[in-house]
Amino acid sequence: MIMRFRDLIDRRRAGTKLSGRDLSRRAFLGGAGALLTIPVFESLVGEKAAHADDSFPARMLAYYVPNGIVMDNWTPAQTGSGYTITPILSPLEALQDKVLILSGLSNSPAKPDGPGDHAGGTSGFLTAAHANKSETDISLGISMDQVIANAIGDQTRIASMQIGIDGGGSTGGCDSGYSCAYTRNISWASATQPLPKTTSPLVVFNQIFEGADPTDSAAEQAKRKLYRLSVLDYVREEANKLSAKLDYKDRAKLDEYLSGIRDLEDRINKPAPTCDAIPEPTDGPAFLEHVDIMQDLMVLAMRCDTTRVISFMLANAGSNRTYGFIGVDGAHHGLSHHGGDPQNLADLTIIDTWEVSKYAELLTKMDAVVEGTGTLLEHSQVFFSSEIEDGNAHRHRNLPVILGGSCHGYYATGRHIEYEADKSKDGPPIANLFLSMMEAMGVDEASFGNSTGKLGQLST
Repeated sequence: MIMRFRDLIDRRRAGTKLSGRDLSRRAFLGGAGALLTIPVFESLVGEKAAHADDSFPARMLAYYVPNGIVMDNWTPAQTGSGYTITPILSPLEALQDKVLILSGLSNSPAKPDGPGDHAGGTSGFLTAAHANKSETDISLGISMDQVIANAIGDQTRIASMQIGIDGGGSTGGCDSGYSCAYTRNISWASATQPLPKTTSPLVVFNQIFEGADPTDSAAEQAKRKLYRLSVLDYVREEANKLSAKLDYKDRAKLDEYLSGIRDLEDRINKPAPTCDAIPEPTDGPAFLEHVDIMQDLMVLAMRCDTTRVISFMLANAGSNRTYGFIGVDGAHHGLSHHGGDPQNLADLTIIDTWEVSKYAELLTKMDAVVEGTGTLLEHSQVFFSSEIEDGNAHRHRNLPVILGGSCHGYYATGRHIEYEADKSKDGPPIANLFLSMMEAMGVDEASFGNSTGKLGQLST
């Protein structure tokens, strides 16, 4: 019987030699302080096993962006396949056949009690639950990513990862009497337990690799930095032994994989500039690099099969970040209350398009990871949305939704599906989509949130 991944970790820590039967289709490189999961190599397991798509796991990633979307520049005019790409969706043009655009879905439980739509929408983003309006007495519901993690999390070292860009704790008030827990978290283990996101690239990197503990003492962390110990330094000897057993194609594949990890670690650990070399401070480049590194880390975590469930917040709810680096002078949340002003709408369209471009970059990187006869993207589902439809009206219907990847053929991608043509009416609950997303991961739930059944038209 093939052991669960955590059992393998425990045996590896105890010094037990792992057999080929233990490793199954995955190979590992282990050293004194690290354990890396590496790709499948045809020259080790044979062509048939290396290209068996059903041996690669399904993954799920939820991608949150704040403040709604300019829907007039988002929604395609045509349904079905062959729809014309809109301005905001233009970064997805090369990936059009690998995504689904879903229109008309609603999240009515996210409607707040009075003001507080950002808190209500963000707390309901993956829970489809109604938040108790309080700054101290939080009550919501489990999020769909955690339902999946509870079911399949024992198959990976980390059941789920929560990652983001903006920091901030979960205490205090952040939106019209709602707790900051509702605006800064999208993953919830239970009605009263938000799962805080990790915003440090170094902490995320260390979580991905065995032996790099984020709870290391300051002295231990300083020692790692002083000697610049790399994850790859720990495993170089075993990697060299493995490389000798591979054919030239697989050696190139191993080199590319390990070089990518080294490059990512170097980007994270690069020294700060000296005092006389500090450039004029700007938010743009540092923010962009932060986003790029986090997205690379998410791809790495899924590629390494460290986890199969990730939630990501590009910003906190109601974010007022400025986007001068793409030519927008105003702050995001302020602009989102556009009042129909053409300049505000034009600036918001630029921001929205940039957000979709980062999502498209993530999908492109996932699609470049070959797994058997498919790719990481084709074995995954990447959900993209915002807490509200429009930042001015604060509606919780006709939400902007993209699903990237077919998740082993569960979704028939390349289409725009419209579930409710009348934008003044609530369409099907987004909770129905969440039920389908669970099913695509092999998790069969009878209901979730305010669901009325699984969402139709996804596979045909």
